[in-house]
Amino acid sequence: MIRRMIRRAVALYENLPLPAGSVVGVVAIVVLDRVRPTPLPGPRGLQRAAGAAALAAGCALNVWALRERRRRTTGEFQLEQPQSLVTTGPYALSRHPMYVGWWLIHLGVGVVRGSAWMVATLPVAVLVEHLGVLAEERGLGREFGDEFADYRERVPRYLAWSWRRMSAARPTS
Repeated sequence: MIRRMIRRAVALYENLPLPAGSVVGVVAIVVLDRVRPTPLPGPRGLQRAAGAAALAAGCALNVWALRERRRRTTGEFQLEQPQSLVTTGPYALSRHPMYVGWWLIHLGVGVVRGSAWMVATLPVAVLVEHLGVLAEERGLGREFGDEFADYRERVPRYLAWSWRRMSAARPTS
């Protein structure tokens, strides 16, 4: 039983992409905070609560996205080699929910630590990862053709908080 649990944990880790921008950004927050502490303004208790909420939301979003991808996979699960285009669950809200999840984790770490370095590292991580997302989307377009083009039209790249999309989704009387 323990061996099976270890194998599952290893398989999950192998399929959990760690985006370089966020990983480097979180490490930079910790290192820079030790070398030159730059605190965020405001009460620490509120920062810890807000940071914990962002961390929890990011982790939950990543777990939800992984579970949805796994649920839509037959055979061996390989996150980086999708068998089909997943458009349900968090993928109905964002074409790249795991990136959004990692950005929330990055934000959460910085806010929990009360580090203003997060204000510098998070935008850099988002920019670096956005360039990778553009390449990913070109590959998805080649692999899934019209299906991806339709999906791209319906679902925003990162967040579904667009007034235009919200008003278009609202039922008319």
